[in-house]
Amino acid sequence: MTASTAQRLESRHADGMRQTDIGDRAGRLGVEIADVAGLISDLSAISQQQGLQAEAARTAAGEMNAAAGQLGRSMTTTRTAAAEVRAILNQSTQAVSGAVTRTADTMATLSDGAMSIKTTLDGVSGTIRNVEAASAAIAQIARETKLLALNASVEAARAGDAGRGFAIIANAVKGLADQIHGFSSQTSSNLEQLTQALGALGAQAGGNAEAAQQAMADSGAAAEASSTLADLVGSVDRLVTDIDAMAQPVEQSVTGFETMQAELAALADGVAEGRGHLAQAEKRTQSILSISEEFMLFLVQSGFETADAAFIDLARSKAGEISELFSAAVARGQISMADLFDEAYRDVPGSNPKQVLTRFNAFTDRVLPDVQEPVLGFDKRIAFCAAVDRNGYLPTHNTIYSQPQGSDPVWNAANCRNRRIFNDRTGLSAGRSTRPFLLQTYRRDMGGGQFALMKDCSAPIIVNGRHWGGLRLAFKV
Repeated sequence: MTASTAQRLESRHADGMRQTDIGDRAGRLGVEIADVAGLISDLSAISQQQGLQAEAARTAAGEMNAAAGQLGRSMTTTRTAAAEVRAILNQSTQAVSGAVTRTADTMATLSDGAMSIKTTLDGVSGTIRNVEAASAAIAQIARETKLLALNASVEAARAGDAGRGFAIIANAVKGLADQIHGFSSQTSSNLEQLTQALGALGAQAGGNAEAAQQAMADSGAAAEASSTLADLVGSVDRLVTDIDAMAQPVEQSVTGFETMQAELAALADGVAEGRGHLAQAEKRTQSILSISEEFMLFLVQSGFETADAAFIDLARSKAGEISELFSAAVARGQISMADLFDEAYRDVPGSNPKQVLTRFNAFTDRVLPDVQEPVLGFDKRIAFCAAVDRNGYLPTHNTIYSQPQGSDPVWNAANCRNRRIFNDRTGLSAGRSTRPFLLQTYRRDMGGGQFALMKDCSAPIIVNGRHWGGLRLAFKV
């Protein structure tokens, strides 16, 4: 071997090493870009949530500010009303207290007067009884005198002419006795009427005295009510004082809420601005990620060796195999093109996460496992191998990811991944790409907030010249 030949071989070997190194570096760059894109996506989601929370906090602060302002206005109104009530009650209390005092004094005077009248009437009644007794004695004397005059008249008549003068005297005495008896009877009648009148007057005076005493007792109760009114005035006065004490903290709260609302508004605006920047960053990282994927396709098509070459070849081979299976099944009448390309997805009732069915599920369940399951044994890094249609719908998954759904949505998300539509960027790109292959790097959502950094190599599935979807081959980085 000549020296020039050896140099050429060594140069080719060095070129091959550089090509391999370039492929490996491009692959690592794609992984890093995908990781950064995922982190930016997470930050964008967090920022969006923070924006909603900041906006909610700003709204709550505004409502609290409005409520505090309303409270301040209500306290002012209440204080004014309480002050007016205090003034009215104070005036009323003074008026009532004066009236009660005057009434009590008047009732005391009336009571004393009534009791004095009753005492006087009692004395008059005693005098009348004495007069009645004297009148009765006079009447008795008149009766006795009349009897004596009658006896004298009888004796005078017996004496004849000798007793005529004595008879004249007896008749005069008898006439005087009759007059005295008449006057005595009239006096007794008058005294009886007077006694009855005085009795009625005494009873009325007694009733007036009792009424006066009751009025005095009522005046005492009214005095207590007046005292209660005075206490009420004191309570209203303390209420006004308490309202005045509360007014300053409420005013401070209003000012504080206004400041907090302004700060939250600034925070919400800042978060919104940051969210806008993150959205731009996310868009640019997705663009860079697409460029990285296209660059990897360019390297492979240009003959550069990469660490993922074996997975790329496997994905393309299995996609071609599925294309032939589908085309042959259509040719044999096992399934129609209309059923194979059915996109009328029907929800599986009660599924969570949602699963859907199409007219080709039974067919793919029958033919795809024989192609997809053996791929899992090709390399321990392979996570799954599954075909998806153009909308990211995965009808038949690997057995380990095709468990019946249970009651836990988090467990279902990780173990029941068949019959689901994965219309994220990776799933849609894998189903809709018509390039020879597509190598994507992404974070796989495993449910429960868990993610795994994966590479997804896909190749198109073509049935009788029509693009059905793609075969996805995912493996761990």
